[in-house]
Amino acid sequence: MSNSELILVDVDADGIAVVTVNRPKALNALNADVLAELREAVIELALEEDVRALVIAGAGDKAFIAGADIAALSNMTPSEAREMSHDGQDCFGVMEACPKPVIAAIQGFALGGGLELALACHLRVAAEGSKMGLPEVTLGLIPGFGGTQRLSRIAGPGVAREWILSGELFDAAEAHRVGVVNRVVSAEELLPSAVALAKTIASRGPVAVRSALEVIRMGLEVGQSAGESMEADAFGLIFATEDMREGTKAFLDKRKADFQGL
Repeated sequence: MSNSELILVDVDADGIAVVTVNRPKALNALNADVLAELREAVIELALEEDVRALVIAGAGDKAFIAGADIAALSNMTPSEAREMSHDGQDCFGVMEACPKPVIAAIQGFALGGGLELALACHLRVAAEGSKMGLPEVTLGLIPGFGGTQRLSRIAGPGVAREWILSGELFDAAEAHRVGVVNRVVSAEELLPSAVALAKTIASRGPVAVRSALEVIRMGLEVGQSAGESMEADAFGLIFATEDMREGTKAFLDKRKADFQGL
């Protein structure tokens, strides 16, 4: 796929796509154009057979994404704000529903809509010293791109209430302690670590990874009993795949599996 000025895409030989939000002078702040182009990039990459995983990053070393474009927000009418909220939720919903793993590589500030974007990714790797939070209440606002819902599900309602109601910023170590990020690494190792994690996941059975992502996502929307029923259905369907036969045979043969995604 071709790059735009706002969204850069680089796919390596192992099928790992690094998707970079490219507005460094604006600290990669989100606006309508960024949301639209990011949504389309994720959809295209999800359909690319050679792409196995996505890593989302921000250009420069100051910010992953510093939030939404406040100048644009300040002049919106209530109906325009509601429409932008839906646009952001739709973009991040596409990321969350992506059948391939999506990993956020967070360096610098991940604030407001930037943290909401990271929360929509399946996994989050943060550089030491990064700062993140949902400071919307300091502007008289609330998170509007899914943050009130995803943070509660990822870190629990207690953490969500503290982060959202205080509007305070938290460092990467605290974010890791409460479960907001999965791993904390040095700034120099951020992108290599995120790509390495993506490659580890990409080496596993593609059908199994896709199925697990779907069952986890759907299970969060229903009770445990219904979620376990979906899990059992997916578990059974896996037994009809070539990947399952290859994976179990490779284990018994004491060799590396050669998954084909079938």
